[in-house]
Amino acid sequence: MYSNDDLSVLDLEADLEDPLDRLPVISPEEGMPKPNPEEILPLLSSPDVQQRMTAARVFCELQDARAIAPLIHLLKDDCALVRVSAAYGLGRNTSPEVVEPLINQYNQDWNGYVRKGIVWALGNCRDKRTLPTLLEALKNDISAVRLWAASSLAQMASIGYEEMITTIPPLIEGLRRDAVSAVRSNCAWSIGELCRELPSNVIYATAVDALIEAFAEDEDLSVREDAKSAMLKLGDTRGMQVIEELEQEGWGL
Repeated sequence: MYSNDDLSVLDLEADLEDPLDRLPVISPEEGMPKPNPEEILPLLSSPDVQQRMTAARVFCELQDARAIAPLIHLLKDDCALVRVSAAYGLGRNTSPEVVEPLINQYNQDWNGYVRKGIVWALGNCRDKRTLPTLLEALKNDISAVRLWAASSLAQMASIGYEEMITTIPPLIEGLRRDAVSAVRSNCAWSIGELCRELPSNVIYATAVDALIEAFAEDEDLSVREDAKSAMLKLGDTRGMQVIEELEQEGWGL
C-alpha cells in the first residue's frame, strides 16, 4: 500500500493528459532537424544529471533500439526526474526485455510520479507479464497511478482471452468502488475496449451490467458519460435500450 503523501509530486488535475505532456518539450522547432541519436546516446551515460535527464526525454520522442539498455539502467538512477524520463522513454521504445526491469522498479520506487510513468510504459508493452503489476496498481496505489493503471489495462485486449477475463472483474470493482471519479471513468473506458474483443458470454454480460449501473447510478456526470460512450461504441442492444429509456425520462439533464 502506498501513502497519499506521494501525491505531493503529482498534479492530479492534469492526470488525464498523456504523461508525456507533463515533460518539457525536447522536440525541435518547426523546420529544424530531429536530434541525432548518435549524439544523444552517449549522454544517457553522462555523469551530469541534467544531461541524462534531457537525453532520456529525447527518447520519449525518438525510437532507437540502442537506447533501450541505457534507459533500463537509468530506471535506478538516484534522481527521480531521470527515472521517470527513463520510464517514459521505455514506453516509446518498447521491447520484451524492458518488461521485467519496469516491473522490478515499480515494486521498489517510492516516487508516485515514477510509478505512474512505469504503469504507462507497461501498458504500452502489451505483454501478459505486466498484468499482475497493473492489477496491483489499480487496486492499491495512489489515485494518480490507479488512473493510468485503469487505462493501461485496456491493452489486454490485444494479448488474449485469458488476460481479458482476468482483467474485467478488477475493472468492474474499480468502476463501482474507486473514490476518484477520473479512475472510475478510465475503468469504464477500458471495460468498453475489452468488451469489443469478447464474445457475447456471461463475462461480457456482467461487464455491460456494470456499465449500465454506472450510467444509471454514478454520482459523477463524467463517469456516466464515459459509461454511456463505452456502451454506444459496443453497440450493445441492451445497453442502448437502457440509455434511450433513461434519457427519455430526463436522466442526467
